[in-house]
Amino acid sequence: MKRLGVLGTFVWDRIWTLEDAARGEPFQSWGGIAYSLASAAATRPAGWEVVPVVKVGRDLEAEAREFLAALPGVAAGPSLAVVPEETNRVELRYTDSAHRGERLTGGVPGWTWPELEPHVAGLDALYVNFISGFEMDLADAEALRRSFGGPLYADLHSLFLGCPGAGTRRPRTLPEWERWAACFDTVQLNDREMGSLGGAGEWPERAARVLDAGPRLVLVTLGAAGAAYARRGAIGSPPETGTVPPPASSTGDPTGAGDVWGAAMVSGLLEGMELEPAIRRAHSVAARKMELRGAAGLYAHLAG
Repeated sequence: MKRLGVLGTFVWDRIWTLEDAARGEPFQSWGGIAYSLASAAATRPAGWEVVPVVKVGRDLEAEAREFLAALPGVAAGPSLAVVPEETNRVELRYTDSAHRGERLTGGVPGWTWPELEPHVAGLDALYVNFISGFEMDLADAEALRRSFGGPLYADLHSLFLGCPGAGTRRPRTLPEWERWAACFDTVQLNDREMGSLGGAGEWPERAARVLDAGPRLVLVTLGAAGAAYARRGAIGSPPETGTVPPPASSTGDPTGAGDVWGAAMVSGLLEGMELEPAIRRAHSVAARKMELRGAAGLYAHLAG
């Protein structure tokens, strides 16, 4: 049995869509890494198990263990780290069907490399989803890169949200982004985040600059337009780029769709799928997620 580590942070979400605001009551659910874990459990290749490398506050430990116990193929062992700090909570307020503001509270700390090293030692691949944005600092990410021999995939999203810590999350340019990109074989980000990297120029030029930093594959989620990709070409050749539209327009709750998409993408790559078919499958899994609010019951919904 091969082992895929999924690294992130448990978060309890309070979600205010326009409809929720009109009712005066938010929708509440596990969020953050819970979406990735449910998707990884539903899409993992045959012969793989999922290992959560996650932290949760002691206040919601029992609820986190109950959630993980309902996910087939997920082995929640010592890499579920329970900390005395309060579990992170995120308030999400949508201003339309796709745009939202976020406010983070809670105090779950990130991983230092000495803490993390024993938990990744037995893994065959690792998917890092920056949920809080301070799951690890740059020096620890670089230590992970130096020491881990398997594929490393990272969704960098929350690194682009404000300065790490509690409070309102505001978009920012990622400091030292080249060093961050160099830590991973595959990086996932959205179109706004990609727009803040790589300097001026057309998409192939900007993608080439990101690839020059170190990763072999860059994946850019484009919302309703699907996803773009760039990967290294032959030596001396420009990168191979493309765009994969979704099979159809999707409606529903977009919260967590990027986390679901990323985990499905990791599974497809580990399964040996060609890139564009793997992206199309990730589109389909994310669209199916949008039919369901929250992470409770998501595995059964995706696997059904």
